[in-house]
Amino acid sequence: MRRPRRHEEEIRSMHDRMHEFTPEELLRLHDASMELLASTGVAFNEPEALEIFEKHGKSVDGKVVRLTEADVRAALETAPGRFVIHARNPEHDVAVGGDDFVLAPGYGAPFVATAEGVQREATLEDYNRFCKLIQTSPYLDMNGFMMVEPSDVPSDTAHLDMLFSSIVLCDKAFMGAPVSRQGARDTLEMAGRIWGGTEAIRNKPVTISLINSLSPLQFSEEMAASLIELARYGQPCVVAALIMAGSSGPVTQAGVLALQNAEILAGITLAQLVNPGTPVVYGSTSSAMDMRSGGLSIGAPEYPMFVSAAAQMARFYGLPCRSGGALTDSHVPDAQAGMESALSLLTTVRNGVNFVLHSAGILGSYIAMSFEKFLLDEELCGMVRKITSPVAVTDEAIDLPTIQQVGIGGQYLTQPKTFKLCRTEFFLPKLANRASHEGWKQAGGLDAARRAARAVEERLARYRKPDIDPAVERDLAAYVETRKRGT
Repeated sequence: MRRPRRHEEEIRSMHDRMHEFTPEELLRLHDASMELLASTGVAFNEPEALEIFEKHGKSVDGKVVRLTEADVRAALETAPGRFVIHARNPEHDVAVGGDDFVLAPGYGAPFVATAEGVQREATLEDYNRFCKLIQTSPYLDMNGFMMVEPSDVPSDTAHLDMLFSSIVLCDKAFMGAPVSRQGARDTLEMAGRIWGGTEAIRNKPVTISLINSLSPLQFSEEMAASLIELARYGQPCVVAALIMAGSSGPVTQAGVLALQNAEILAGITLAQLVNPGTPVVYGSTSSAMDMRSGGLSIGAPEYPMFVSAAAQMARFYGLPCRSGGALTDSHVPDAQAGMESALSLLTTVRNGVNFVLHSAGILGSYIAMSFEKFLLDEELCGMVRKITSPVAVTDEAIDLPTIQQVGIGGQYLTQPKTFKLCRTEFFLPKLANRASHEGWKQAGGLDAARRAARAVEERLARYRKPDIDPAVERDLAAYVETRKRGT
């Protein structure tokens, strides 16, 4: 039966109520960024970056690089819209781009937070525990880097210990160490030992690294140098901006979008000049500054708005997109943390972000990681995956014969199909409470954070180190020790 024309038009007009830019609005943002790149330019505080731009005929004035729209468009032509990151266990290879998305853990926290809100300095053992939780996670697709910054190992070589743990304790794909040019080289050397040498991973993505701009309109020496080293080997980079609206960027969202777009495109252009075809991800975690405290707010409603906007800009350029996941300003895994994290993660996934960093564990505007919140966020990741999964509309799924057999006033509980699918059709949480009040009290009457605290220890007790060639592990350990001795 054909629907009335008016009804068809109403269906076509239905969409997510978050603001969707018109083609004219996207072009206006693009044009503003092109004007910034051509007139003001972007400073690169790394001499080799300036040499690369100059070698390719770009305008270089001191540390400032100015790019034309043609320069940017040429770079975008060679950047792939989708790529695969290979894990040492091929079952854990992940695709980034198109309809594919990756959930990765929190990143860069100097502290560990307890369920009671106490913060303590993170240790390497904390880092190792997070690697083990990621290995055993049913929902996180890959390992990260610097989930916490360990304070009990020397800062100049801490990245070596973290890379070693990421590789040995977990066989999922892992993130690189773009802390410096040497950190990027160590990433390549250590990854190469898994696949048979650095030449074996040239233009074969086996890791991905986070390259942040230094807003407004700069790239630090460390970030630019890391980008160059990684791009030479075709290793993917997330080129991202974190702008505080009203502080390191304009107070308006449109102004921030134009500014961060210029920064991101400048970094992407450098990567493509170094090695055309290097996979890059368009990244943003910009948000509002709290005008009362002067601090960054990642739990603000403006943050999901920036996420949606960044995803649209990435699609405008045909690039994969990165943004944050379960983010909160709360210092404990409480109702505020759950509320803000759910809004952020669901918006991120629904709006088509392809690389979701900070999917689990973050508290206090990136200042801390929490083991309890990690598991709570992990369950949230499972829920979001379920919410965004397609609904099968087939004759078998509709199953009219069963509906007709049950008929009017019947029941479906004892039907064969119910028995067959009762454990797989619906999402079954492990931490969220669905018991009656009496059942909850009999189980101890624990809140979600305390249930998560118990679950952390149970998970870690069940952890088993994944297989790795002993010779490869010895080679990695020897490399780390040699580098620590400075030889």
